[in-house]
Amino acid sequence: MKRSFLLAALFGVILAIPSFAYAGVVAQINLTTQRMQVYVNGRPTYTWKVSTARSGYRTPTGTYKPTALSRYHRSSIYDGSPMPYSIFFYKGYAIHGSYETKYLGRPASHGCVRLHPSNAAALYSLVQKYGPGNTTIKITR
Repeated sequence: MKRSFLLAALFGVILAIPSFAYAGVVAQINLTTQRMQVYVNGRPTYTWKVSTARSGYRTPTGTYKPTALSRYHRSSIYDGSPMPYSIFFYKGYAIHGSYETKYLGRPASHGCVRLHPSNAAALYSLVQKYGPGNTTIKITR
């Protein structure tokens, strides 16, 4: 009886404190709300407006790991458009800074996840610090 109580108590502590369960960065992007919630070591750290795919384009949903980082990337598809602090996660899709800040909070991109440049820099820094292997990108509707 005492042992089962201790196991139940330990399990409750693990569930109550998510920072013990995960060390790293999680960026959760909600396509409906056009918001990104960033967790560091299981703790909510940032909530930012984003812009994802506008009508006629798509932002892929799912769970991803960063595949490449590029501080000063320029689009090879869209006339060399600047994509500062790019975190690529699936084929040519990335989370990156955008100077079109007036569109943040609503769909406006060709499929990438756009952030304010300062927010993109903060996320990029976290991914560098914790590493792509300890970073998860979750995109949901």
